[in-house]
Amino acid sequence: MALATAWLRSTSYLLPSPSASRFFSLARRRCPLPSLASPVAAAAAAAAALPSLILKRRTYRTSSAPPICSSSYSPPSPTTESADAASASTNFHLHNTLTKRKEPFRPRVEGKVGMYVCGVTAYDLSHIGHARVYVFFDVLYRYLKHLKYDVVYVRNFTDVDDKIIARANELRENPLTLSSRYCDEFHSDMAHLHCLTPTVEPRVSTHMNQIIDMINQILVNDFAYIVDGDVYFSVDKSPSYGRLSGRRLEDNQPGQRVAVDSRKKNPADFALWKSSKDGELFWESPWGPGRPGWHIECSAMSAAYLGYSFDIHGGGVDLVFPHHENELAQSCAACRESNVSYWVHNGFVDIGSEKMSKSLGNFVTIRKVIDLYHPLSLRLFLIGTHYRSTVNYSIAQLETASDRLYYIYQTIFDCDNSLSEYNKEYLKDSVPNDTTDCINKFREDFENSLADDLNTPIALASFSEPLKIINDLLHTRKGKKQQMRMESLLILSTKIKDRLDILGLKPSNFSEALFQLREKALRRAGITEEQVCRE
Repeated sequence: MALATAWLRSTSYLLPSPSASRFFSLARRRCPLPSLASPVAAAAAAAAALPSLILKRRTYRTSSAPPICSSSYSPPSPTTESADAASASTNFHLHNTLTKRKEPFRPRVEGKVGMYVCGVTAYDLSHIGHARVYVFFDVLYRYLKHLKYDVVYVRNFTDVDDKIIARANELRENPLTLSSRYCDEFHSDMAHLHCLTPTVEPRVSTHMNQIIDMINQILVNDFAYIVDGDVYFSVDKSPSYGRLSGRRLEDNQPGQRVAVDSRKKNPADFALWKSSKDGELFWESPWGPGRPGWHIECSAMSAAYLGYSFDIHGGGVDLVFPHHENELAQSCAACRESNVSYWVHNGFVDIGSEKMSKSLGNFVTIRKVIDLYHPLSLRLFLIGTHYRSTVNYSIAQLETASDRLYYIYQTIFDCDNSLSEYNKEYLKDSVPNDTTDCINKFREDFENSLADDLNTPIALASFSEPLKIINDLLHTRKGKKQQMRMESLLILSTKIKDRLDILGLKPSNFSEALFQLREKALRRAGITEEQVCRE
């Protein structure tokens, strides 16, 4: 809690100046968004528009800590950092939806991790709910790599589906052409959000042989039946059905999710293969022309790349039932030894009091948000809440995330500028004890928070003190007089950049990122720099 409080206080460096007040007044007249009612947000926007005026007048808190002593310390070596990562890997705990508790993370094969995450159904632009899923699993992917695991990350595309066919019919477009186009749009969104490319991105349309083979094996093992060219999974043959979601068969309401089909032996039975209708896309199979049901695709593709037993299967909490429950049942039906060690799910994104979703029509696309906000502001907003908790989407929260991101990047940019003016040949291989203490606490807090079920809000809070010390060293009278000041600035900025990278928040260029943050702040206010200067 103390760390989280410290993080919230960190934006107090963005204090309003006379120039900021002038911009704030203008911005409120031009853009009556509730988010601009915040002095912090206004100050950030003002600093964006008039950096040469405002940055000279910025006021910084003076550290209450004792003066930095002159005793020296050798910065951590790469070997030390690797040892820290190895130690964190043994302490990493991850919440398992199947067992309903946090468990020590122990991969099936030492040093290697297999992870499958259910991807999007490609028929429209992705929304903020999608962004949350893939930003979270990107953080998990980056963290596992930081822990020195060799990770095979598989994330599929559903490019054959009822929704795709319906949209393609509306647009009079080939379904596979339409889905391919939206796969490309999704890749563009993920690149903007700094999500690393998975190891493999299989598509349903190119894995029909694997899907058909798995369905056939389920039939051979007597867990499914054929009706008029359709193949259904028999939930009555699976005694453990419901163990992932905790739902009982009698709790399922027929017709709630799919139309009631009187041909089913049990209303809860689900389709493995659907016979084709006139004019629909189809593939040949032993049961006639058709296409796969939704759930079977992920079982087949995960098995194709990771085997029947692997470490992590993930997605949004809305997939726990029926998608992942059905995946679990059919994978075990195809192979008795099938086993996923950790089922991992992130929480919803709410807008108002409702879950954001396309079916409810209350979604906001990633594209719409990043048109007005820096993409990494959106990423920071999403990881500012623990992944299993609900995120409440609001403009005010996005403004706060933009403020924080601007503060971090401006601090590092100022630090890099100061270091660039100093001859690094004169830098010593040591730093003061107070800097050492800060670095050690930063590393400990950051690593411990991520090791505890990826607690990203606490990890973000751990940046507060090193950022504050950098600003003290750069801008306060006392800080400018500290011994080995440049050495401290160098190691603090290096450690901050390293940890920003683990969270996917490190830009390729801090100057360019600041420019984009300023530009988008002005766009949201509906004004230009010239207008600010003129008024």
